[in-house]
Amino acid sequence: MTLDATIVLDIGKTNCKLSLIDAAGLSLAERRCPNTIANDGPYPHHDVERLWDWMVTVLREFAGLARVGAIVPVTHGATAALVDDDGLVLPILDYESSLTFEQGWDYSAQRDPFAETQSPDLPAGLNLGRQLAWLAQRFPAEFGRTRHILMYPQYWAWRLSGVLASEVTSLGCHTDLWNPSTGDYANLVDRQGWRSLFPPRRQAWARLGAIKPELATTTGLPADCQIVCGIHDSNASLLRHLASAEPCTVLSTGTWVIAASLGASAPPVLDERLDMLANCDVFGAPVPCIRFMGGREFAALAGNDPAPCELGDLQRLIDRGTLALPCFAESGGPFAGRAGCVEGPAAESAAERSALATLYSVLMTDHCLSALGATSPVLVEGSFTRNPHFGPLLAALRPGQGVAVSDDGSGTTCGGWMLARWGCRPAPNARAVAVLDLPGWADYRERWLARTRNLNTSSAPEPMLPRR
Repeated sequence: MTLDATIVLDIGKTNCKLSLIDAAGLSLAERRCPNTIANDGPYPHHDVERLWDWMVTVLREFAGLARVGAIVPVTHGATAALVDDDGLVLPILDYESSLTFEQGWDYSAQRDPFAETQSPDLPAGLNLGRQLAWLAQRFPAEFGRTRHILMYPQYWAWRLSGVLASEVTSLGCHTDLWNPSTGDYANLVDRQGWRSLFPPRRQAWARLGAIKPELATTTGLPADCQIVCGIHDSNASLLRHLASAEPCTVLSTGTWVIAASLGASAPPVLDERLDMLANCDVFGAPVPCIRFMGGREFAALAGNDPAPCELGDLQRLIDRGTLALPCFAESGGPFAGRAGCVEGPAAESAAERSALATLYSVLMTDHCLSALGATSPVLVEGSFTRNPHFGPLLAALRPGQGVAVSDDGSGTTCGGWMLARWGCRPAPNARAVAVLDLPGWADYRERWLARTRNLNTSSAPEPMLPRR
């Protein structure tokens, strides 16, 4: 039996994954399930009990495959649990719910300026402070019973270990709750009287304690299996790159595509209207970012089970001038609030729909990189690494910058493993991609940019494009 393995619990907005990883960082087993939203109860919420039952079943299976030394929770952001000593006092609100914008309630006057929090004013519940303020106003009795506010990775760590903790990467991802320049809570937290509800902060790699004895008995995991504090998923993708001496731009891809600029000599000026923000890395340092809901938009264009596309499918769309114009998701991104559309001859097959989604995703990514002023090499992590055309097409639009693609498809899982084995660095896993400069691709990009230029507010700065 493999000794000292790690389990990474990776809860993304669309899917959940449990990975069993050996001491060398190699995958031994992986199980997935959808991350569904429940619509019973007072508002749309995360079905955590379904996830818990699934997780316990998989933990029992993994316990028979290896001796597990640690479990690391990694989750999406903008999510928190309100708990007392017995469990949840309210369901965990889905950040895509628009209820927090209900008529007759104004949060905007309560939040701190963007210059202080580097957290843009976002739609739905993407600002966690908005969620908390709405819950306090809408459900005062339940909120009054709250003893602890747990960020989502630490909620799962608490259920596994019984130990309460807070952690900076989840506190500092567009929550309105954190001031990255002071390394402390934003003024909003004190005005609302929430500071005492947040448990003591711990490092993401801190071992909170052993798994609960009853859970060890139920799953067959060792009684001394340690529960690690955990981390926000996009920040998990950054971990392997933080120690690099050279600047780079990490592109974390999944439901969200997030471009993060590391080590730039001149940090970019962030424009909140373009969904630019500063996340906090695992050490609390601000990381300039821009993002859009790339995985969700890809599925809107290609379908939930996209067909593979070939070079010929891409070329036909370029030749016909078929353009997908943003945006195809309701939440976030530099074109938030705009209804997406397709101009020109429609895609004629499932393969062409995937090709159109690919072209759109590349152009949106290129637009975001330009807005961020990113000139350092681009490292692609996550689900888009499985698209053979994404990296090469992007490389053609970023001359001299260089694009490399991870070979594991999951920077979040690797980051979780690194937390369990803090101080160990995995071997380099990115390969440079060849440029795919299809005939007419540059002109196609210019037409797309011309059509999208007026979609942003007229006062927003125009992204600086790399020279070809």
